[in-house]
Amino acid sequence: MFKNYFKIALRNLWKNRTFTALNVVGLTVAFGVALLLGMYAVFQLSFDRFHEHGDEIYQVYTEDSGLNGIEANISKSEPFAAALKDEVTGVEKITRYVSTGVLLSQEDKQFGLSTAYVDPDFFEMFSFPIIKGDTKNPITSESSVVMTELAAKRIFGDEEPIGQTVSILRDEQQVPFTVTAIVKDFPNTSSMGFDIVLNFKSQNEHGYARTIGRWDMENHEVYMQLAESVQPDQFEKNTTDFTQLHYKNEIDNAKRDGFQPNTEGLYRQLKLLPLADVRFADFNQGAVTVSRTMPYLVLGISILILFIACVNFINMSIAKSAQRLREIGMRKTLGANKKQLFFQFWGESILVFLISIGLGILLAVVLLPYFQTLFKTQASLATLIKPSLLLVLILSVLLITLIAGGYPALLMSRLGTLQSLKGKLDVNGKNHLRNSLMVLQFGIAILLISGTLVLWDQVEFMRTKDLGFNKDQVIAFPLNGQLNDQQAIELLRNTLQDKPNIVSVTASNNILGLGKDGSRSTSILGFEHKGRGVDTHMVVVDADYIETLDLNIIEGRSFRKNLASDSLSVIINEAMAKQLNEDDILASQIDLDDAVYSVVGVIKDFNFQELDQNIAPMTLFALPNWNLRNVYVKVSSQNLEQAYTDVKAAWKTIEPNAEFQGSFLNENIDRTLRNERTMITMIGSGSILAIILSCIGLFAMSLLIVAQRKKEIGVRKIVGASVSAITILLTKDFLKLVVIAFLIASPIAWWAMRNWLQNYAYHIDLNIWMFLLAGGIAVVIAMLTIAVKTIKAATSNPVDALRTE
Repeated sequence: MFKNYFKIALRNLWKNRTFTALNVVGLTVAFGVALLLGMYAVFQLSFDRFHEHGDEIYQVYTEDSGLNGIEANISKSEPFAAALKDEVTGVEKITRYVSTGVLLSQEDKQFGLSTAYVDPDFFEMFSFPIIKGDTKNPITSESSVVMTELAAKRIFGDEEPIGQTVSILRDEQQVPFTVTAIVKDFPNTSSMGFDIVLNFKSQNEHGYARTIGRWDMENHEVYMQLAESVQPDQFEKNTTDFTQLHYKNEIDNAKRDGFQPNTEGLYRQLKLLPLADVRFADFNQGAVTVSRTMPYLVLGISILILFIACVNFINMSIAKSAQRLREIGMRKTLGANKKQLFFQFWGESILVFLISIGLGILLAVVLLPYFQTLFKTQASLATLIKPSLLLVLILSVLLITLIAGGYPALLMSRLGTLQSLKGKLDVNGKNHLRNSLMVLQFGIAILLISGTLVLWDQVEFMRTKDLGFNKDQVIAFPLNGQLNDQQAIELLRNTLQDKPNIVSVTASNNILGLGKDGSRSTSILGFEHKGRGVDTHMVVVDADYIETLDLNIIEGRSFRKNLASDSLSVIINEAMAKQLNEDDILASQIDLDDAVYSVVGVIKDFNFQELDQNIAPMTLFALPNWNLRNVYVKVSSQNLEQAYTDVKAAWKTIEPNAEFQGSFLNENIDRTLRNERTMITMIGSGSILAIILSCIGLFAMSLLIVAQRKKEIGVRKIVGASVSAITILLTKDFLKLVVIAFLIASPIAWWAMRNWLQNYAYHIDLNIWMFLLAGGIAVVIAMLTIAVKTIKAATSNPVDALRTE
């Protein structure tokens, strides 16, 4: 029996090969794309879940009462971790954590490596297995270094790394370290990334020595592992006395300045963030928010694409059934029952689905390298090869085939014998499900198109917005060589001074946008000013910083060329001037650590952070012998490419062993928009696929309607109906469905996009034209799709349609 079903299924699929091809193509693309998108979403959601004790590990942060409400902060002070473990019950293990870059030398070779400075508990908390060397205490000594397999291979080649000595540049000196252990290369789903691991105390003086015992200097993260019997909320409540003791001054100042406490009446509260949430946490706007919007959005798009393809399959199966009515009638006349007919038609559907799934997997494999490059992801099909995920995938496929293949089979098997033999389908008043599915299809397409248009406008707005500084003619790159910063900057100035394309050279300890090396940094300074607390972003700069970036001075002056004379001077932005609230801002002073700094200038506010944040108070310092980290070179607009080449060559001359990681500031700004651009690509690709698949379904519907109304069209033509009148008659019902889809989808799209834009301090204003354009695109594409078949039907010879009457 099953063999007979299979033969008949193959025969019918080949006989209706146009429908079969459309079904297979639509389902193959849907399955392939859904597999890729699902793989991406699962990969993103699986970050940091490979740690054995991951469910017990938390990042410690504080929620403080501030001028703008609750503010979250992950930075902690040097004595914090030890004090927390000693004074609060429930801390099983704890580690401080700093991620930065170092310059490592081995014999005559130099390597720029990413480094994690941690405490000894680190390797017991996190699952970074040590595969060689000291497995118990690999970084107990301050002269020990642990390397990943990849880093050890890069540095030593095939030599045995354990026991080898390397030198790391620290405080302008080469400090020897001994390789004590090799760590297995961590998986791609680790949010912590490093080449080497060092003891937390092995940092330079600025990072560690000057912070010892000081609760007012916070510059690192803290992770802790809770004891099994302790719950996170219970632990947070137990830290109240600890906070009151160690942060008494900060709490008293918050009360004095009139800040509002949190819902529990506390002005500072320690909080715990689960390790799995760290990657998705936002600390920039008020209380911490954890959002997995992006992976869930991608997963949602994959489901919508599959849904549209399945709806198409249902509609096309119904369209095809009009051509098989007499077959059904004959089968019933010869004794076939509903069950046999159902399994025959369902078997055909399963066969189409199996072929499409196989081709979809093949398509995903072929497109995977391009997908990984386009979305800058390391997700692979191996991401989905897990027992639980495979079970979900198999059940999903079974459910899809049961619903999408079973519904048309059930519909055809229930047709009456006489109705089938007449070759007619009674569709009057029974198209509610079909029409609803069509509306839902195009509603999804319009929703995705609207989202793409709004996202595109927002990204273009952020990319082209005047940020208040020169981003088109300034090259930025990190000082990643052996020379100290001041020496490197001076040599760079001297090397470039005769180049006609170079305008000026400066440096600072911050980077605007996101550097080519992936770095970004910020330093917030808190101090007392006339009896109240003030916070400001602290930026240390070299000479010509303001002139190089074309910042606007609205009061006072810039720093003098001889920075030593301005070592006790500061320049502030408008937001900082507003916070100081002085009648004569240029006569005001700031008291910091027994030094008094005079305000000598005020610059116009500029966006030195991402555009999802308002411009914060900023203070520029001209401190001598400070670690400046980043160079800015302003170049002539006439020959940007040659200027970039000159800067790169100059750096190669000064630091021949250091990699040049330069980029224009507009490129740095573009890098901060990577998430938005990924969303555009994802939603844009989804909208294109959705509209294409919807049009395939619409084409199938036009085939069904034309087949059912073929004789009606012939009669109308004989009595004088024009081609345009018949075309309008056949298309108006479809266009009506698209218009209904637009009316339903547009308010939903407006609501969703409005809420999304609220995440940005600077954003576009929504207008109706974006949504009308999305609806217009859907209508035009729908009309073109329908016109192919309806115009052909309207221009056909009516005699052919009436010949059988």
